[in-house]
Amino acid sequence: MRSIVGDLLLLRLADGSSDPMNKRLYRGVREAILDGSIAADSRLPATRDLAAELGIARNTVVHVYSQLLAEGYTRSRQGNGTFVNASVPDSYLASGRRLRQAPQAQPRPALSPRGAAIVDSVSASPYQWGAFMPGVPDLTEFPHKKFGRIFSGLWRNPSPDLLSYSYGGGLPALREALAQHLALTRSIDCDPDQIIITEGSHQAIDLTTRILGEAGETAWVEDPGYWGARSILQANGLRTVHLPVDEEGMRLPDNAATPPRFIFVTPSHQYPLGPVMSLTRRRQLLALARQSGSWIIEDDYDSEFRFSGKPIESLQGLEPDAPVIYMGTFSKTLYPGLRVGYLVLPKTLTAAFQAAHAELYREGHLMTHAALAAFISEGHYAAHIRRMRMLYGRRRAMLVNLIERRLGPDWLHRDASMAGLHLVLTLPQDMDDLRVVDVARGKGVLTRALSRYYVNEDGRRPGLLLGYACVPEHDIARKFEVLLESLAEVARGG
Repeated sequence: MRSIVGDLLLLRLADGSSDPMNKRLYRGVREAILDGSIAADSRLPATRDLAAELGIARNTVVHVYSQLLAEGYTRSRQGNGTFVNASVPDSYLASGRRLRQAPQAQPRPALSPRGAAIVDSVSASPYQWGAFMPGVPDLTEFPHKKFGRIFSGLWRNPSPDLLSYSYGGGLPALREALAQHLALTRSIDCDPDQIIITEGSHQAIDLTTRILGEAGETAWVEDPGYWGARSILQANGLRTVHLPVDEEGMRLPDNAATPPRFIFVTPSHQYPLGPVMSLTRRRQLLALARQSGSWIIEDDYDSEFRFSGKPIESLQGLEPDAPVIYMGTFSKTLYPGLRVGYLVLPKTLTAAFQAAHAELYREGHLMTHAALAAFISEGHYAAHIRRMRMLYGRRRAMLVNLIERRLGPDWLHRDASMAGLHLVLTLPQDMDDLRVVDVARGKGVLTRALSRYYVNEDGRRPGLLLGYACVPEHDIARKFEVLLESLAEVARGG
């Protein structure tokens, strides 16, 4: 089997040059190192192997390797091979030749209006791990060995069915395990066929709005609310109406001029502020949806992590045949990179959603589904949630104590509930929370600005989302001091 380096050099040797082979090969290897085609610290093929790949004498390759070593392009250790040096010889750099051309400014591509709107309103962060990034679980505490053993067992003799395309909304074993888990933990009464496995919440929202909505229809969303849901609703042509949030959750209008097609809510732990939707408000919402023919999309965000009181019953399980599409993921309970979420549908929608899901997204990842099904069925999932609930509860208590002791209790948002993976730190109305985020990031602390979650200017409030789940206890106080330094610097006008 030829190496990548061998293929690269074959192309470079076919340049029509009449120079001797040793010069052509030397020039080809050196220029490939200089332009980055052969990366720094990569291993070159053995001289015998490269000679066979190129169809030349081994002595020619030995000579070229020796020359490159003498000039400092490579390094070699007996019995360990020949490696490309991370830096090239100074004499070559001094010759005036550049290793790479400076990138030229590119004109903006001709995006569609919808594409441009998506790109211009991006809120996804390139920073996804570290104190105090919200919405991130402690990935170091995931039971990797248990999950790995399950995965390894499946790969020893995988069924062809697990390696092919799928139809039906995900592996039946996973849907069965999920139905049992949701019945016990969220009072959701559903058959496994009512569950559709998705690649996270974004695909779940996309599928729902494509199948049940039309461009130009209205979707009610919380303000402040989750930017990802808002982006997908708008990308699918829906007009979003942003309703304010109070201590009971989304405030419903007295009279709706246009009945909404969708109502997107996070009732168990509103994102980002944290209040739990009251029972009265839940009843009103269900009654309104029935009357107007609307669909409630219930994002059961962070429902697994409540640190006091009884679990909050889901909207879906509150009434029989509720007009609710329930949505959940494993991103917070296991890890975000798993990219597994799910929908629980009314029975009348299951066949249509199964067909559309297979048609639009070409289902797969069944080996992951099988491993996850076993992980749940064997009790590892419930045990992991219990353990992490205790861990996150301790970290939350530490952060609350620091805020109250160093800043005062009024800095904690009034609607903060004993749940979730983050707290909201309120800031003075004249403080720029976006500036605080930038300053803190420069000092190695991550957070998100509360103002970015608002749409309506009149209700916008500055604040910081402080995620505590991924911060070890021994690091919380030190990182909080850095955050205080950032707040002080912005207050001084820095």
